[in-house]
Amino acid sequence: MMNRNFFPFLLLVYVLVFTWSAIGPHDSFTWLLEVLPAVIGLGLLLATYSKFPFTRMVYLWMLVHAVILMIGGHYTYAMVPLFDGVKEVLELSRNPYDRVGHLAQGFIPALITREILLRSSPLKPGKWLFFVVVCVCLAFSAFYELIEWWVALATGEEAEAFLGTQGDAWDTQWDMFLAMIGALLSQILLAKTHDRALTKVS
Repeated sequence: MMNRNFFPFLLLVYVLVFTWSAIGPHDSFTWLLEVLPAVIGLGLLLATYSKFPFTRMVYLWMLVHAVILMIGGHYTYAMVPLFDGVKEVLELSRNPYDRVGHLAQGFIPALITREILLRSSPLKPGKWLFFVVVCVCLAFSAFYELIEWWVALATGEEAEAFLGTQGDAWDTQWDMFLAMIGALLSQILLAKTHDRALTKVS
C-alpha cells in the first residue's frame, strides 16, 4: 500500500514551488503560458486518481517536470540564473535551461505513456512498446511546437519569451530532437525500475 503521506508531500511541494513561481515573475504572460501545462496536468491527475492512480515513481517524475516548468515560467527559459552560469562556464551561445526543459519533455512523458500503455493495452515490455512510446513522445513534442507557433501568431511579440528560440534558427528541430533523446534515455535507464514499480500497483 502506498504511503499516505507521499501524495500530500508531493502536493505541498507543488503548491510551494507554484506560489514562489507566481510571485513577481519576469513576464506575467510568459509565466501563464509556461505553467499552464502543469496546472492542467494537476487537474487531470486529481480527476483521474480514483480510476487510474499512477505509480509513486511516475508521480515523483511528474512533480519534477512541473517544477521545471514553473522555474522556466518564473524566469523565462532564456534567463534562469543558474544556467546563465552554466552558459559562461561551458562558453555556450545561449542559456541551456530550455534544452533541459525539452529533454524532460521526452524523458518524463515517456514514463507516463509507458505506464498507460502497459496497464491499458495489450503491449508488453519489449521493442514495440519502446518504439510506440518514443513515437508518442515525438508526437507530443511536435504538437507542443505547433502550440507555440499558434500562440506566436495570435499574440505577436508577446510570445517571444515563450518561444525561447534565443536567436537559433533550428530551435524547433533541437526541441523535438531533445524530446526524442529524453524518451530514449528514460526507457533505457528506467524501464526495469518502472516495471518493478508497476508490480506494486494494486
